[in-house]
Amino acid sequence: MQQREAQGGTLILGGGFAGSYVARLLGKRASTIVSRENFMLYTPILPEAASGTLEPRHVVVPLRLMCRHAELLLGRAVALDTEARLVEVEGEVGPAQVHYEKLVLALGAVARTLPIPGLAEHGLGFKSLADAIYLRNHVLRQLELADASLSSEDAKRHLSFVFVGAGYAGVEALAELSDLLRDTVRYYPRLRGLRQRWVLVDAAPKILPEIPSRLGDYAARELWKRGVDIRVSTTLDSVEAHAVTLSDGSRLETETLVWTAGVRANHLLSRMGLPLDDRGRVVVDSTFKVDGVERVWALGDGARVPNAATPDHPDPPTCQHALRQARRLVKNLTGTPRPYRYRMLGQVATLGRHKGIADVFGVPLRGFVGWFVCRTYHLYQLPLLTRKLRVVSDWTVALFFRRDIAELGMLGHPDPLGDDQ
Repeated sequence: MQQREAQGGTLILGGGFAGSYVARLLGKRASTIVSRENFMLYTPILPEAASGTLEPRHVVVPLRLMCRHAELLLGRAVALDTEARLVEVEGEVGPAQVHYEKLVLALGAVARTLPIPGLAEHGLGFKSLADAIYLRNHVLRQLELADASLSSEDAKRHLSFVFVGAGYAGVEALAELSDLLRDTVRYYPRLRGLRQRWVLVDAAPKILPEIPSRLGDYAARELWKRGVDIRVSTTLDSVEAHAVTLSDGSRLETETLVWTAGVRANHLLSRMGLPLDDRGRVVVDSTFKVDGVERVWALGDGARVPNAATPDHPDPPTCQHALRQARRLVKNLTGTPRPYRYRMLGQVATLGRHKGIADVFGVPLRGFVGWFVCRTYHLYQLPLLTRKLRVVSDWTVALFFRRDIAELGMLGHPDPLGDDQ
């Protein structure tokens, strides 16, 4: 097995939002990042990649550009020995043991699923770039299948889309993809008279429960005006190949069930012998140090991070909090440790079609102003000037030209040589 030393003595597990910013802020002190991908996904604008507003490559930031002084090791951590200060990594070129002086756990979260009959077999996720591109291709394919259907009932089934989970991911993904279909259906004369059905389901009594009620109510009204069927205080009972059943007893015929009902800590954390809470998150103190373990810190979606500014509850799994945690952790690693304290500046969400909501320093904004503030905030937080310019160019083009409706279902899956079928 290959033996390696972490650059600068700091080993970072995870190249997501939290891990990449720790490496970036460490700068010339150097570090080694272990990540399965060579990029950081900027998840807040993932829905726009799914709808075709943004080029998919522009919502990711190459780690080697973002963290110029960090070493990147492609692979995943499979074992941790805290006494020997070793992490075993399954890498692209075989297994390796990496020795560290300081270990930072930033493995993030994965989609949280429930034991609902048929969900694993027929549900679609929306957590990664691959999920977003697959969902875009799937939605565009449903248009083609609806256009080719011999009966109106079959066509209606292909034009029915059910989203379970009315948080940021579910609401923004539904809004963007519904815009995509409404812009695209003009090229399908046979479908112009058929009504598309968009259903948003959530167990909570209202959508977007994370934001102030008046903004959540505005978002609900905007979606309702576009014909979205909002089912709150409702859960998913079962999923079939061509239909879903909800807890209110309704059975909806559809070919598309998108699951965006929350996240859970990365399951790799449970294999490392670390203290975990009831949600599988690593338990840390106010300086991000893992309880009872020397030289190990954790942050991000996979950690239960206490916040001195909100002592009643730990930080939620958002990019805004992950960034602030990374800044405090780097200061703690390189100087005198201090408790993490951060009061959220605000919250933003897009609703498609130049509509959005924002709560900035307690000031509620909605409509076009909310949409503009939302985009401005994300552009400000996006690393690297080159990525900012690429995103701005995509947004500018989208203002003057119609959406690209090409389905790229074979992207990344070329036919083998000699296959002439």
